[in-house]
Amino acid sequence: FLPADPRHIVVEDARIDTRGDILKLDIYSGQTERLMRGSDRFGGFQLDLKGEIRTRQELGYDKGAVYLAQWIRDPSSGEWSEHFRWYAKDREPVSIVGFTEDPNIIYVSSAKGRDKSGLYVYDIKARQILEPLLEHRLFDAGGIVTSSAKADYGRVLGFSYAGPTNSIYWTDETFSALNKSLRTALGVKTTPINWVDPATGTATRLPVADGADASITDWSEDLKHFIVQKSGPANPGEYYLLDSSGALRLLGKVRPDLDAASLGVTRLVQYPARDGLMIPGFLTTPPADQFGPGPYPTLIEPHGGPWSRDNLDWDPAGWVQYFASRGYAVLQPQFRGSEGWGQKLWRAGDGEWGQKMQDDKDDGAQWLIDQKIAAPDRIAMFGYSYGGYAALAAAIRPNGLYQCAISGAGAGDLASLKQATFENRFQREFQNPTIRGMDALERAKEAQIPLLIYHGDRDTNVEVKQSRKFVDALKAADKPHRYLEIKDMGHGFITMEPAMIETQLVEIEKYLNTECGPGGIGAGR
Repeated sequence: FLPADPRHIVVEDARIDTRGDILKLDIYSGQTERLMRGSDRFGGFQLDLKGEIRTRQELGYDKGAVYLAQWIRDPSSGEWSEHFRWYAKDREPVSIVGFTEDPNIIYVSSAKGRDKSGLYVYDIKARQILEPLLEHRLFDAGGIVTSSAKADYGRVLGFSYAGPTNSIYWTDETFSALNKSLRTALGVKTTPINWVDPATGTATRLPVADGADASITDWSEDLKHFIVQKSGPANPGEYYLLDSSGALRLLGKVRPDLDAASLGVTRLVQYPARDGLMIPGFLTTPPADQFGPGPYPTLIEPHGGPWSRDNLDWDPAGWVQYFASRGYAVLQPQFRGSEGWGQKLWRAGDGEWGQKMQDDKDDGAQWLIDQKIAAPDRIAMFGYSYGGYAALAAAIRPNGLYQCAISGAGAGDLASLKQATFENRFQREFQNPTIRGMDALERAKEAQIPLLIYHGDRDTNVEVKQSRKFVDALKAADKPHRYLEIKDMGHGFITMEPAMIETQLVEIEKYLNTECGPGGIGAGR
């Protein structure tokens, strides 16, 4: 996007037989002009506020160690110089996230020497990081929100960060005031909860939205009209038009046919792992007026990745609320190895697949029993992708907590997963400390509880042969299991057709009700 030249945009030539040339494209004629030749060494080009190519990223090797370096171009001379270099093995990324009107000043994101990544001002000539823009005491910083209006293109409006859900701290007075007023108008309330920083052990109070939250997602160039989204764990999304007078008009709702009364209540929780590390989690309990105060049949549902996290928002897969509406409590543990909560929690998962990462999930289940939320004889683990691996591990480890485990697209063969991941040299060094631990396939014969395993036959992220090999090992050991292969289904949720999602939900619910432990664990038992 070139604010001073609406006829053209800048694109990268990503065809297989090219090296990523940077082109200026005429959106009306389709004609292109090459601005810069790409190469195998450099990529990740960025434009400044004037539409000039100012930065690029280098993938390089230094005495056998892989690194990423950020290069900056002098706008006067056109000369390039390296400014930041971080090594894959160190996992302390530095990235350029924004530009200013001053060609000597840019914005960067860095986690170097810190538990939480922050946003900073960088002086190019002095080669010095100056004052911080955002250093959140509890969460990783995200990026910079800027104006796209021609009159003040690139002006900083706020900063994003990975709070209980993806959040924006508005620094612009207009946006800050509007955000406050719209949250009041839409009935958003916050309640402070007790919280312990996993990195320091420091206790604090953390304001968390009750139910749904609201935020500005888009706006007109004259700042007279704003699009507002309200969403939460029990609200897949409502969209409003807000004008400068503060008037709100409902534009539409996502999934308006949902019965809100049947949905569960989700809250951010925290519990201690057996080694004392505080583990965040999102706990959803079924509607009490329909299912009583508990204890409930319970699902421990670890996220995929595992280098990702859940949010205090609508579960796009629909799994959480589907099972809450059936009377289940659902815990989404943010186990060690999860991102967004700081370096200590993330790095604590290094080499702990099926080990301490798994302890965190088991400790969450035990915590729910102690809190009288989970019925101790009606707990199962269900996960997809990495979560599917965790379900396989739960079936193998002797813990006595689970009646069954349900694995969707799980990578049971850790050795082949490492081999596929490590074909990329950068990923090999970046993730070498992480993908280690228990190989579930090698120990499949030790499965202690029944398993439901399912996989899409067109999965290119975790190949279906992973599940097929695990099922073969279960058969050889005469272990109770059921296997479902879903035709034409890939890996990501957004690639799944509604019928595929329905098949997963129906088959999982049926299994929980009939084959998960003696007599099943369903709410109707």
